[in-house]
Amino acid sequence: MDAIATHKLNSEEIFALLKQFITEVIGEEFVEDMDISKESSFTRDLEMDSIEIVSFSEKVKSHFGEHVDFTGWLSGMDLDQLINLKLGDIIKYIEQCQ
Repeated sequence: MDAIATHKLNSEEIFALLKQFITEVIGEEFVEDMDISKESSFTRDLEMDSIEIVSFSEKVKSHFGEHVDFTGWLSGMDLDQLINLKLGDIIKYIEQCQ
């Protein structure tokens, strides 16, 4: 677990961290042309495929450890919820788990 996860992060810190994970997963050259916001959806706006979302999920799990059961949270969603999942939803979930 990263050292940053030892203190409670605010929504802007979580947002910056998630943007970093997205950049690592899909590549800096793709992120440069995107306007990533808390309203960005993974499938529509960020155009992430299932493998990229799994990789992103692993980064969240690796960073936050047992404090955030991101995979478990996702597994409780139906397909429409997953398709419409926004970055802001994940930020709220992480804030609740801290």
